[in-house]
Amino acid sequence: MSDQSKEERFSEEAAANGAEAPANDTGDYEVVVKLMKENEDLKDRALRIAAEMENLRRRTARDVHDARSYAIANFAREMLSVSDNLRRALEAVPADAKASADAGFKALIGGVEITERAMLAALERHGVKKLFPEGEKFDPNFHQAMFEVPNPEVPANTVVQVVQPGYSIGDRVLRPAMVGVAKGGPKAATAAESGPKPATDEAPAEPGPVNEQAEKDA
Repeated sequence: MSDQSKEERFSEEAAANGAEAPANDTGDYEVVVKLMKENEDLKDRALRIAAEMENLRRRTARDVHDARSYAIANFAREMLSVSDNLRRALEAVPADAKASADAGFKALIGGVEITERAMLAALERHGVKKLFPEGEKFDPNFHQAMFEVPNPEVPANTVVQVVQPGYSIGDRVLRPAMVGVAKGGPKAATAAESGPKPATDEAPAEPGPVNEQAEKDA
C-alpha cells in the first residue's frame, strides 16, 4: 500500500473517530493523521521483528539439538574401525583352535569379545545404531550394493546378504551397510504367471490353400 493511500485511509479513520479538520486550521488534523500512520508503521515493524526472532529461536534450538546429537559423529566413525579390527581378529581364529585352546588363549579371546561388546554398547548409548538390513528392501540412503544375487524366490532389490554392517547416528549415516541384493524376483514371477503370450509371439501358422495359390501365382 502506497503512502498516499495510507494517508487517505488514516484520514478516513480519523474522520470516523471524530477528528474532523477545522474549517480554517488543518494543522492539528494533519498531525493526527501522521501519528496514526507512524503508529501503523511501528506496528508492522514490531510484527516483522517478532517473526524474525521466532525464526531465530527455532534455528538456534535446531542447531543445539544437532550439536548434541552429532557431536561425536567423527569420533564414533573412527571407533568403528577399531571395532572392525576386533571382529576381524576374532574371526581369524579357527574354530578348532578355539576348541583346543588352553585357558590363557580362551581368556584372551573372551577379553577381545567383551571389549568389542563394550565399545558397541557405549556407542549405542550415544545414539549410534547398527544397521544389519538382511531381508529388508534396499535403501540407497543407508545401504551400499556390492553385488547382485539371482534369486527368484524373493522380491527384487531385497537385501539377501550383509557383507559389512552399517551404522547410523540419529537420522544420519556414519557408514552404509555393504550388502548383496536379489534380482529377478517378482518381475520374473510376474512374467511367468502372466499367462499365454500374444498371438504375434506364437509359432507361425502353416500356409493354407490361399497361401499356396499365392506362391504359384508368384
